[in-house]
Amino acid sequence: MEIKNASPSLYNEDLAPAKERNWGAFSIFNVWTSDVHSLWGYYLAASLFLLCGSFVNFILAIGVGSLVIFVLMSLIGNAGVRTGVPYPVLARASFGVWGANIPALVRAIVACFWYGAQTAAASGAIVALLTRIDSFKAFHQSSHVLGHSTLEVICFVVIWALQLLIIQRGMETVRRFQDWAGPAVWLMMLILAIYLCVAAGGISLTAPIPQDVLLEKTKDAGVPGEPGTFPALCAVAATWITYFAALYLNFCDFSRYAPDVTALRKGNIWGLPVNLILFSLVAGVTTIAAFNVYHEVLLHPDQISAKFDSWFLALLAAVTFAVATLGINVVANFVSPAFDFSNVFPRHIDFKKGGYIAALIALVLYPFAPWEGSAASFVGLIGATMGPIFGIMMVDYYLIAKGRVNVPALYQEDGEYRFQNGWNVSALVAAAIGALFSSILPNFTSLLPSWWAVYGWFFGVGIAGAVYYVLRVVMPSPVARTA
Repeated sequence: MEIKNASPSLYNEDLAPAKERNWGAFSIFNVWTSDVHSLWGYYLAASLFLLCGSFVNFILAIGVGSLVIFVLMSLIGNAGVRTGVPYPVLARASFGVWGANIPALVRAIVACFWYGAQTAAASGAIVALLTRIDSFKAFHQSSHVLGHSTLEVICFVVIWALQLLIIQRGMETVRRFQDWAGPAVWLMMLILAIYLCVAAGGISLTAPIPQDVLLEKTKDAGVPGEPGTFPALCAVAATWITYFAALYLNFCDFSRYAPDVTALRKGNIWGLPVNLILFSLVAGVTTIAAFNVYHEVLLHPDQISAKFDSWFLALLAAVTFAVATLGINVVANFVSPAFDFSNVFPRHIDFKKGGYIAALIALVLYPFAPWEGSAASFVGLIGATMGPIFGIMMVDYYLIAKGRVNVPALYQEDGEYRFQNGWNVSALVAAAIGALFSSILPNFTSLLPSWWAVYGWFFGVGIAGAVYYVLRVVMPSPVARTA
């Protein structure tokens, strides 16, 4: 689609509707392999496995959660196919042409946190490999800087820098990279599982982990109920759904390159419920086998690979996990902030510069390591911040606009989406109320029950979406009614 009379403050070539749509079902599928098959994805899946108490409970909870994820991703993905625009531009339809900068920056900052978390996980795999050598192990134990060992800092910076090479060549290079990175990680995960199962004497679907060990390992997860109880299973499904909160917003950054909804649906079916359940199955089997072999709960793949007797297998694992992190960071934590920061200053920031800004912020966050601690708690806290935005955008697109978006007007200062001087006050009010109940009250006060934070993303979606619908439809202001 050719955009005419676009405002220079709202338009550049990176933000324009997609012209080439060559991301078929296989590329969409690999968006999900790249996003899920990471050290953090495995860490979360293994952590949730402990909370389920049994293998059957785990697959049930993850299965239900994966089906919900498929439905939600289809909602935002279809909008991307039909409009061809990236997330921050689509947000203009509900937040206003200037107001959309707020949800764009929220998503961008979240991506910076995840970028740092994933890069730290990958550098940890490299550190685990290097410390098999006595000299590196001594250096790791004796030298420290910025609150980490010097070896950890060096490995983090190296992995951090390698990712910049991929984004330099744009979205087509992203597609090519993920098309081989995702399957490569799947292969390594299978090798890891097979190696441990052979060492353990066979595949076991019965968790041998004692209850006291489960309680100790899950005590800081912030999940109500003991492992295996109904409240714990509900929390597992909710946490698994919340893990993808960032991509619920910006999956249209990728789906807009799909030729049609059919290709999108095929890629999503194989990449989400099928792939997620199989990946979780491998994570569960590996966790059990690792406990049988090493008699301890190992939630991080790099912890497992560090125990391998084979140097070659440990090297293969470390390299593959590093590639996995490159994949997810490029897909989930580079592309989105690249578009988001570009949306704020389109005249001065293009796709590449936006990605560099995100990488720099992640580097600054590293000494503070806000991602260390419970996987479930980190996922819930970060994910809850984006629930209100998703609720508002989906209510606006499906219930109010009925799937109709005036794409050229998204790039016009005085067009249909000007609202109140470029800001849709109804959306901002709804987002603030939603954030109050999804993020602020449950995480920074004791006014709400302890279990509330686990479902923060859901409360954010529901409350913000409902408030927005009331403000726009039930009691709209004169300005909102004419917008």
